[in-house]
Amino acid sequence: MTETQLPAALAEPVTRVRPGWTTLLFLANIGLWLGIYAPIQILLPEQAELLDAADKELVFGIVTGVGAVVSLIANPLVGLASDRTRSRFGRRHPWTLLGAAVGAVGLVVLALAPNVLVMTIGWCVVQAGLNGMLATLTSAVPDRVPVEQRAHIGGLVGISQMLGTVLGAVLVTVVVTSLPGGYVACAVLVLLGAAVFVFRTPDLALPRTWRPPHGWRQVLAELWVSPRAHPDFAWAWSCHFLINLGNSLGTFFLLYFLKDAVHYPDPDTGLLIMMGLYGVALAIGGVAVGHLSDKTGRRKPYVYLSVVVMAAAAFALTTWQTWPAALAASPLLGVGFGAYWAVALAILTQVLPKAQDRAKDLGVINIANLLPQVIAPLLATVILADLGGYPALFAAAGLATLLAGGAVAGVKTVR
Repeated sequence: MTETQLPAALAEPVTRVRPGWTTLLFLANIGLWLGIYAPIQILLPEQAELLDAADKELVFGIVTGVGAVVSLIANPLVGLASDRTRSRFGRRHPWTLLGAAVGAVGLVVLALAPNVLVMTIGWCVVQAGLNGMLATLTSAVPDRVPVEQRAHIGGLVGISQMLGTVLGAVLVTVVVTSLPGGYVACAVLVLLGAAVFVFRTPDLALPRTWRPPHGWRQVLAELWVSPRAHPDFAWAWSCHFLINLGNSLGTFFLLYFLKDAVHYPDPDTGLLIMMGLYGVALAIGGVAVGHLSDKTGRRKPYVYLSVVVMAAAAFALTTWQTWPAALAASPLLGVGFGAYWAVALAILTQVLPKAQDRAKDLGVINIANLLPQVIAPLLATVILADLGGYPALFAAAGLATLLAGGAVAGVKTVR
């Protein structure tokens, strides 16, 4: 089937999206990221310490690592299923709502978890549901947003990730202070964000008569995207993986870092302050770079800039394990990550191999975002225990980030 024969739902978008649609996507993403990062940053570390104080880092690493393996499977498979869904309600919206509901159930399981096993099961359910939701929300960008608007929308998606993280931290440390209440509050907001987007925005449907060009077995085999056939896709994937690996190594254990290395008297409040600085800087970097990138049509120079800034933040914490250093590193990391996310979606969606497999291919790209969640907790546990502690951990984060700059240089079809 040729591009000219593809249904309208698969055509390259040319009409700029309106602020109302952008706002609702923004809110849905805030709910999604709040449901993921409030547990990762606050609730899961606290729960791990309550269940096994002596081995809290190991418990946290195992729970998040196993959950991330589930996310690696759920994201591309839900994306693949949505690519081939011919519901009259659209391709993406049914899966967005289902993913939010499954994620909410997992959060409630966590709220009631009496031991590490149930805690692990609950987090796996959360990861399955919310990563299905992530697959469809990410696909909304190439489905609806023209290329010349994607850096701006990508910057807003990056801000939503930050804002969801910050609001989640505020929610579970200030507004709802009990561990079970924090999980339930996250579940409610995940459902609200998804429902508002699904019921208030259109979703282009595939014709009921349309038949995909390939069977399920062949498409499943295509979850492997050949680097030889699609080198730009491979280089962009590698860059995204390394950026997220560096970010995960640098942020997963911040609560324990403040408690055990900085010896900050109130680690929860300290983490909230750091995240606030990070968030403001990320918003500034995302909006500014998104505007400049769309205006100039250039993407890669802003990745190089973001890599240098984020690596500087990590190396600062390698040298100085102090509260002032943490305060200085937070906005550096934020502005760098915001600048990267502003152009990341633009680059990644411009190197997708096939229009009819957008969500599946973005699911493969999302593996680059999710795989670090498997690797980082386990690698960080080894580094903290045997390879130099927090200075070595932040050095590894900075090195991974710098390598991302080398990877993006390999992308040839995007300037």
